[in-house]
Amino acid sequence: MSEANLKVVIWRHGQTDWNIENRFQGHSDIPLNKVGEYQAREAAKVLAGMNPDRIIASDLLRAKATAQALADLVDLKVEINPLLRETNGGKWEGKTGPENRIEDGEYFVKWIDGHDEPAGHTGERRSEVAARAVSVVEKESSNFSGTLVLVTHGGTARCLLGSILKLPLPQWGVIGGLSNACWSVLELTKHHGDSRWYLAEHNAGSLPEPVFGDDAVN
Repeated sequence: MSEANLKVVIWRHGQTDWNIENRFQGHSDIPLNKVGEYQAREAAKVLAGMNPDRIIASDLLRAKATAQALADLVDLKVEINPLLRETNGGKWEGKTGPENRIEDGEYFVKWIDGHDEPAGHTGERRSEVAARAVSVVEKESSNFSGTLVLVTHGGTARCLLGSILKLPLPQWGVIGGLSNACWSVLELTKHHGDSRWYLAEHNAGSLPEPVFGDDAVN
């Protein structure tokens, strides 16, 4: 991977009604609400100043609409990659955090605490989400210099960051969640002769906001 002026921006989609209702979204294709549309437009104004060279989004509506807000400002095409989707939540999707705690008690709490069981029993493991998301970063940043914007989801972003920063999986939770329409920035640096990713910015883009999302279910 080239290190020259390489930045990878991990941008979370704007707000949805399910975020506010504390419903597990996962692969459910929930659109942005009016607040989310506004958040995406405002964030796009800041991100446009980074002069992005490419924009790649999850194939879910909330990510594509967020990405398009930036694409419209910088005259780029939004590329689509399903590997940037949110965690498949299995039988938890569409249910609130309290509902999943009541119906799935100990299993749900263990998952929230960072264990690697499949979400909702039939969904994805965090390690699986990380593997697919990191593969996008590695492939698309290879022999690339410039600013690459990846538009994704809260749970996927945390898994990606924890994995690519080489944290042990049980410690991925120490990386705070991304608020809606906020972003993190990864850059490459040399460390003892090896290239290593480091976190240049995290949850940038706004004054402190509540973090609503599948990995922050109450």
